[in-house]
Amino acid sequence: MEEGEEFLVLKDMILSGIQKFTLIDFPGKIACVLFTGGCNYRCGFCHNPEFVLPEELAKLSKSFIPEVAALNFLKRRRGMLEGVVISGGEPTIMPDLESFIVKVRDLGFAVKLDSNGNRPEVLRSLIEKKLVDYIAMDFKTSLPEYQSLVGKWADEKKLQESINLLKQGDVDYEFRTTLVREVHTPEILEAMSKTLVGSKRLYLQTFRPGIVLDPTFKDYHAFSSEEMQDIAKLFSASVEEVSLREE
Repeated sequence: MEEGEEFLVLKDMILSGIQKFTLIDFPGKIACVLFTGGCNYRCGFCHNPEFVLPEELAKLSKSFIPEVAALNFLKRRRGMLEGVVISGGEPTIMPDLESFIVKVRDLGFAVKLDSNGNRPEVLRSLIEKKLVDYIAMDFKTSLPEYQSLVGKWADEKKLQESINLLKQGDVDYEFRTTLVREVHTPEILEAMSKTLVGSKRLYLQTFRPGIVLDPTFKDYHAFSSEEMQDIAKLFSASVEEVSLREE
């Protein structure tokens, strides 16, 4: 966390939620999802505002899951689950993330990390120490437009560093983009495609206007299925694998 950042960061590895079973969040693995609380972005279309906004996290604080409880949960599921997805919020702002991942791996689980990519130094450390098996990085808009979409803490240079880091291929990875008609203009989509040249995998996700962080986005729209297919063709010129999925 950088000086002056005003988002909530939990001092210990306390989790804000657990999804006990998933077949879709960790490619090739039967997994669970552990959610961390707090985020350094304010994406208007975020559908987990309860894990992002400090005031919402405060309401959930009595139900936070201590690290020991999460690890005991995982111990009971050895032989049933293969992997653990650590999601958020934004996990890389958690000071105990690395030590927690070591404990998860010691239990025999593969680890996937979901991240917004704004802390490349954390991603680099985890990759170099071989503590993660898969990273999913949200790629939200063209780099110059990031702050207007997600807030003042977005750092274009750090995002580019994270993108370049994943492109090196030292860990399996994907980029993922939630597409919003009012946000992702043809010009922005073209710029995003150029940024991802040489990337391995991209998932394009359909926007859902139900639960969102910014009420303005309730009036925004998803692209049609045909339009999503056309956007996928655009990115296919830059990315090896492009797939569509529900967010």
